Amino acid sequence: MSLTYKPDAAHRLLDPESLRDINKSVVDARDEVIRDVELLNSGDAFTDERKPLDAGFIQLPHELLLDAETNGDDSQLERIEEAANRLRGNVDNVVLLGIGGSYMGMRALFEALCHPYHNELDRSQRNGNPRLYYEGNNLDNDAITGLLQLIKDRCRDRDNISQRWGIIVISKSGGTLETAAAFRLFRQALEEYYGADSDNSRLTVIPVTGATGKLRRLSESRQYPSVFSIPDDVGGRFSIFTHVGLVPAAALGMDVRRLLKGAADMTDSFRTAPVGSNRVLDYVATCHAFERDHGLSIRVMSMWGKRLEALGLWYDQLLSESLGKRERGATPITAVNTRDLHSRGQQHQEGARDKLITNVTIANASTTAVVLPEFADDFDQLNQHAGKTIPNLLSAAFRGTNQAYADDNRPTADIVLPQLDEYALGQLFQMLMLATVVEGRMIGINPYGQPGVEAYKRNMTDILGNDTAS
Repeated sequence: MSLTYKPDAAHRLLDPESLRDINKSVVDARDEVIRDVELLNSGDAFTDERKPLDAGFIQLPHELLLDAETNGDDSQLERIEEAANRLRGNVDNVVLLGIGGSYMGMRALFEALCHPYHNELDRSQRNGNPRLYYEGNNLDNDAITGLLQLIKDRCRDRDNISQRWGIIVISKSGGTLETAAAFRLFRQALEEYYGADSDNSRLTVIPVTGATGKLRRLSESRQYPSVFSIPDDVGGRFSIFTHVGLVPAAALGMDVRRLLKGAADMTDSFRTAPVGSNRVLDYVATCHAFERDHGLSIRVMSMWGKRLEALGLWYDQLLSESLGKRERGATPITAVNTRDLHSRGQQHQEGARDKLITNVTIANASTTAVVLPEFADDFDQLNQHAGKTIPNLLSAAFRGTNQAYADDNRPTADIVLPQLDEYALGQLFQMLMLATVVEGRMIGINPYGQPGVEAYKRNMTDILGNDTAS
C-alpha cells in the first residue's frame, strides 16, 4: 500500500482559479526538475546559476536497485549489506558520528522503525542488532563526555560481544569541525580499547565520505577495510538513500531494499502522474498557494506519534537549507501530537493566521492496541471509556483537533502512511525531497547548496585560528 496525501480540507479555503494557475506552474517546475536530471546525466557543462546541481538523489534509488538486480554479489547494495552484517556481528554498540544530513535521516529511520526503547533491550530482544548512539552533531562537552564514559563503563571485555563497540563516521569532506573533533575523540577511545594497530581497531570503523578529502585520506592511511563514498551529485540533506543512510540502516537490520523501492515508486509517480493524483505536485501546490495568496509562511509538520518526531526534524533541515535564501522560504516547525496540543496547540488554534498544518498519521499501528481497563473506584471517571484503545483515543483527538481548525477556517492537510515500515518511509522521504526541489525551481531559488551555513563555518575557522588555547 502507498501513502496518500489529502489536501481537501485546506483546498476549501483556496480560490479554485488561483489553485489552477499554481498547478500549471507546479507542472512546469516538475518538468524543469526532470531536465535537471537529464542535464546532470548528460555530462554537459551547466550555467553558474545551476551550480550546485545536486539532483543525483532523484534517480539514485532506481540505480541502486537496478545495480543489485544486474550485478548481484558485485553490487553496491551487496557491499553495504556485507559490511553492515560484519559490523553487526562484531559489536553490540555503534556510535554514529555525523551532523545535519549525515545523521538526521538515520535518526528518523531509527526512531520510526526500531523499538521505542531499543537501546534498553538486551541483544536477543534486539534480534542481534546493535545499540545506536549519536555524536558529532553538536559541540556539547557534557554530551560527548557522557557518551565516552558510557562506552568505557559498558565495554571492558573485548572478547564479550555485548561489550564491543564500533564507529560509523560520516562526513563528505572530513573537514566539518563538529564531526571531525568527535571522530578524533572516539577514535582515540576505540584504539585504546582494541589496540591502535589491531585488526579490531580497523574492522570496527566504517567511514562514509567523499572520493577525496581529509576523512578519505585518513581512511586510506588507517586501511579501514570498508570505506564508502558519497556521490558528488548528492547534497547532505538529500543523502538518505546514499551510503550515508543505507550503511547504518543496514547495520541496524533494516530492509534497505524496501526503503529504496518505496522511494523509486514515488519517483515514478512524480514523473508521470497528473495533478490531482500526484502527491508531490499536490503537496507543493497546496503549500505554495497558502504562502503566496494567504501569507502562510509557517509550515507545521504535525506528527501524530512520537516515533515520527525525528522525521519532522529531518524535514526542518531539508526545507530550511533548501529554500531559506534571498530573504525567502517558508519556516518549518515540527509538532508532535497529542503532546504539543498542550503547548503550541493554543497558538495554532487562536494565534496569528500564518500557518499551514500538515498532519502525518499512521493508518495501522505497529503493535497490538492497548485497551483502557475498568476500575471499581473510577476516581478519574474514565470507566466511560473502558474498553477503548489508545488508538481510539488518538483518533478522537485527531478528529476533534482538525474539526476545531476547520471551524475557524485554519487550513490542514493530511499525509497518511498505511503503516510504519521501510517502504512507506522511503516514499515519504522521497516525496518531501522532490517537493522541496520542485518548489525551489518554481520560485526561482536553487534548492541545492547552503551558502549561509558555509559563512558560519568560515568565521568559526578564522576565530579558532586566531584564538589561543585556554
